[in-house]
Amino acid sequence: MSFENCSHFIHFKGQTILAIDFGTKVTGLASFCPGRDPFPLIYGKIIYQNHEQLIRDLKKICVNEGIDILVLGLPLFTDGKESEATKKVKLLAEQMEDQLKLPLYLQDETLTTFEAKERMKNSPRYQFKVDMKAIDELSALIILEDFIQAEFLKTRADLAP
Repeated sequence: MSFENCSHFIHFKGQTILAIDFGTKVTGLASFCPGRDPFPLIYGKIIYQNHEQLIRDLKKICVNEGIDILVLGLPLFTDGKESEATKKVKLLAEQMEDQLKLPLYLQDETLTTFEAKERMKNSPRYQFKVDMKAIDELSALIILEDFIQAEFLKTRADLAP
């Protein structure tokens, strides 16, 4: 899939983006620099202990990798309504913005885990099986792909009550 014709590709060309699939056990990560990288790549994962530890680990990654933009997956119900998880992620987003001092965008992550499982079932990389140890990273990759393909941007401020 080519991302070069996506409006966000052009808008963020040359900037390194880190996508985050937040989880209370494992947080998956993916990165992409439009114009440098051929496509979004799985970056890895962080074992979650608490928000403070997660933000510290993300800060190290942002400094070491020269991250310019953060994209945080926003869990919504399929009808677009918010859940308790949505509220927790918005609180995390606020803390991340305050401490990491980087532009942060929220990307709807509805059905990314489902899509990640389907991709795994169809991929020799995962031996055509769902690998729950890699699901969060692949979900972050899908969040990043969706963000690059999105037709509009949503910052945390856009979603504030």
